Amino acid sequence: MKNPPESLYRLALAVVVGVVASPLALAGDEAFARCAQQFPADPQARLKCFDAALESRPVDPRPVSAEPAAASVFAPAASGVPSAPAQAQTDAEPPQPVAARAERSYLTRLWNLDNRPHRGLTTLDRLQPHRQSYLIVRETSNVNRSPATPSPGHAVAAPYSLDAMEAKFQLSFKSDIGTVEGLDLWGLKTLRVWGAYTQQSHWQVFNTRNSSPFRETNYQPELIASFGTGNESGWKLLNLGLEHQSNGRSLPDSRSWNRVYVQGGWEWGNTSLLARGWWRVPENILKDDNPDIVHYIGRAEMTVRWEPDSKEQAVSLLLRNNLELGHNRGLMQLDWSAPVEIGHAARLHAQLTTGYGESLIDYNHRQTTFGVGVSFREW
Repeated sequence: MKNPPESLYRLALAVVVGVVASPLALAGDEAFARCAQQFPADPQARLKCFDAALESRPVDPRPVSAEPAAASVFAPAASGVPSAPAQAQTDAEPPQPVAARAERSYLTRLWNLDNRPHRGLTTLDRLQPHRQSYLIVRETSNVNRSPATPSPGHAVAAPYSLDAMEAKFQLSFKSDIGTVEGLDLWGLKTLRVWGAYTQQSHWQVFNTRNSSPFRETNYQPELIASFGTGNESGWKLLNLGLEHQSNGRSLPDSRSWNRVYVQGGWEWGNTSLLARGWWRVPENILKDDNPDIVHYIGRAEMTVRWEPDSKEQAVSLLLRNNLELGHNRGLMQLDWSAPVEIGHAARLHAQLTTGYGESLIDYNHRQTTFGVGVSFREW
């Protein structure tokens, strides 16, 4: 067994030699190096020499801080110029991305004109709002109990038993299929292709005598090529769309048509304008459910939307017209939404319509409706 004092001397010697070898602790201190050279085999003499060297070193007059010292007050810089102090960097507010600070306008949000990346890669993450989604209870001034069209076999044999008050809900969303950037085509900078779907249902929820049936459901898929101009104000987008609309019913209630449209979008501050005109795709006259639909639903429409500075309320006005001077027909729809204490996802919603074509089966039926319910925020 080794002598304990000699073991302690060897341990102390190893520690001291390690310290001496460290350039960060004793760089340039020649006294310790001389002690190691003078007494290579005498540990006690070497330790006394080290003690004498420590006592002879000058004392730093600066007070010792009780806080742990930072590794470096200044961050290293490749150019040799020190950067800002670490404490100043800690106290400063972390920078935020420009896109997160900027207020996104309505059309920018609706059509992703600033090319904001998606949250994820799943289908649900890529869904975006299209038209307004809402659930209201509305009442009509003129119930369409005997829907009919000029086509043979499209008139009901007996009037339906329907209520004036019913529930109306609409679900609308879209997802982008692909994006092309760097275009330079007549002021258009980007191209984004969308697949969209809108479903609107009219539910006779209070008509318990007939088991509360769904009176009408319209299915509306679309394929849209959306071109962005990159402008902050004024003309912001141009859309080219192909749209199908049908109610999925059998005769005599079957209604359907196809159309292609051109749509422009403009924006000034909190006010936006979407205007579009369309051309109906011709059908075989023997299979056409509604040959006169453009005379009622029309050939063009525009939607004006206004959001106050708070962005909490929204007012939109839709005007649709057949552009026929002799037999002018169309639809006006006014929507208003405002926040209420029902959670962050829904808002109070009121809707007023008057004219033709509130639903597809009512395309040639004039009525005025008013409803109140909730609309859903962008997800």
